[in-house]
Amino acid sequence: MRINCPNCGDRDVREFHYRGSAKLLNRPAPDAGEAAFVDYVYLRENPAGLNRELWFHEMGCRSWIVAQRNMSTHEFAGTELARNAKRGAK
Repeated sequence: MRINCPNCGDRDVREFHYRGSAKLLNRPAPDAGEAAFVDYVYLRENPAGLNRELWFHEMGCRSWIVAQRNMSTHEFAGTELARNAKRGAK
């Protein structure tokens, strides 16, 4: 598999470390309550189709990226830097 790093270009997946769902970017506010933190820490979806995931470019520029990957075919549909995804920018 290949991942297109926004900084380095097209790279082999072995250069990256998979972290999980990009849902981790949306940490609840400190006063959100216990249920919100239980959901944030423990509950994960496993959808078929496109999913947003966090990947760390460990063997390259060391940037966190958000990748859209099809969970059925494992094809990557797009990537962006996590700091831009967090801000809502592209």
